[in-house]
Amino acid sequence: MANVKPLTKKQKQVLDLVKNYISENGISPTIEEIRKQLKLKSGSTIHEHLNTLKEKGYLSKNENLPRSISPKKETRQIIEIPIIGRIAAGEPIDVIENDFGTISVINNNFKDIKNYYALRVTGDSMIEEGIFDGDTVIIKKQSTAENGQTVVAIIDEEQATLKKIYRENGKFRLQPRNPNMKPLFRTDVEIRGVVVQVISNIDNKPENKPVVRTKHGFKTIDLFAGVGGIRIGFENAGFKTVFANDFDAQCKITYDLNFKNSKLVVEDIKKIGLDDLPEFDFLLGGFPCQPFSIAGFRQGFSDHKNRGNLFFDITEIIKNRQPTGFLLENVKNLKSHDKGNTFTVIEETLKNLGYYVKSKVLNSMEYGNIPQNRERIYIVGFKNKDYSDKFSFPEPIKLTTKITDILEKQVPEKYYYNGKPLYEKLKNFVKEEGKVYQWRRQYVRENKSGVCPTLTANMGMGGHNVPIIKDKKGIRKLTPLECARIQGFPKNYILPKISDSSLYKQFGNSVSVPVVEAVAKQMMKAMK
Repeated sequence: MANVKPLTKKQKQVLDLVKNYISENGISPTIEEIRKQLKLKSGSTIHEHLNTLKEKGYLSKNENLPRSISPKKETRQIIEIPIIGRIAAGEPIDVIENDFGTISVINNNFKDIKNYYALRVTGDSMIEEGIFDGDTVIIKKQSTAENGQTVVAIIDEEQATLKKIYRENGKFRLQPRNPNMKPLFRTDVEIRGVVVQVISNIDNKPENKPVVRTKHGFKTIDLFAGVGGIRIGFENAGFKTVFANDFDAQCKITYDLNFKNSKLVVEDIKKIGLDDLPEFDFLLGGFPCQPFSIAGFRQGFSDHKNRGNLFFDITEIIKNRQPTGFLLENVKNLKSHDKGNTFTVIEETLKNLGYYVKSKVLNSMEYGNIPQNRERIYIVGFKNKDYSDKFSFPEPIKLTTKITDILEKQVPEKYYYNGKPLYEKLKNFVKEEGKVYQWRRQYVRENKSGVCPTLTANMGMGGHNVPIIKDKKGIRKLTPLECARIQGFPKNYILPKISDSSLYKQFGNSVSVPVVEAVAKQMMKAMK
């Protein structure tokens, strides 16, 4: 943005509010919503600030359209999509109604606006998909859909419903995403489109959200967020997430299903402008560990995929935004990589930015009461020396959780090796129930500690360190849900209907939530 003029404190407050609102909700705020959040008596003052921001080159605004406020640097433009009626997320209702006007949304690569329309949602059959009563769904017009997609379905000639669709035994199964509702089965279904975006009605959300949140003044940005493990730990400790980013589009499916605000922005971190980030107090990041891990090639900063250098993208944000502090997480081998030279560079770089830095390797089974042998280094930095002096890493706790405590009672047959080629290699080694074994490509090893070995991203692909157990039905691998529990994700964390390989990768790449939470609580304690 060229030739912009400086802002007053109040103008900057309005601009930041607009950016944060768009980041969290996907649409721009109304004048009234801005007035309420700033606790002002009159909307005329907001109009003045917005006009000034427009004149100074910070905002664009169409006076003839609602929700058309947009930061000038935003490359995506506000577009208008027609709302053509209501759709039932519950019992089917009469097919598409009348003109409801339009909704202004950020252009998320809509190639032809004519191919999209919007519907108001009524009912709660899709709540586990993150679609609630009063929300608006953006639909792409098409007459076909893949199994598992959420569609606008016309059944019984004149009835419309919003459901996930599956083809089974010559019929269609229209599946709700509410455990209290049963699916609909039909031989004939007309598909009118597929859901591509959900616009939340933020004034009409249920209180029982999947993740515990507490109110506090410290805001965080969650980089390399994955499926939100670090976010959950920090929000449980009292922090608030205002921005989340990852490069993996599959992670967004899982992430957005579990978090109603600050949805995952899928983008290369190198392409995110520093000014596009909202105001924040702490930077959180489990930056890619493969360049430093034993399982990888340990190329470090010279990693051929440039993953090792992503650390310097983090430091660039810290340098320019100067947050109160940060938490960075990586594999234990980061500290010993290149005979310690890599970690020396990391530590000195952070210190040279003006931060007091502390680090420690924590094992999940010692600091999180999780039956997993997972060692990770946690790097904590504070701008304030007093905060740093008062901060200490959590003390070890007794491991009381057993592997058997987290196992599912009913496991589908597909996870069992019985009758499969690999079974012949496993049966002579995997003999005891309640113990965890490791399939290490060519041989089986019993985990003597009685806990699960470190979960890895490739464990669902038949690769290194696949956790194996034996139960009354036979020999099997851990399920994705069990892997989530072994990482300490809460019981109400929802797993989407995507491939097992993607879920294994997501939780293998994630963090041990209770360990992160313990560190976050110590950080919060240091600032009181």
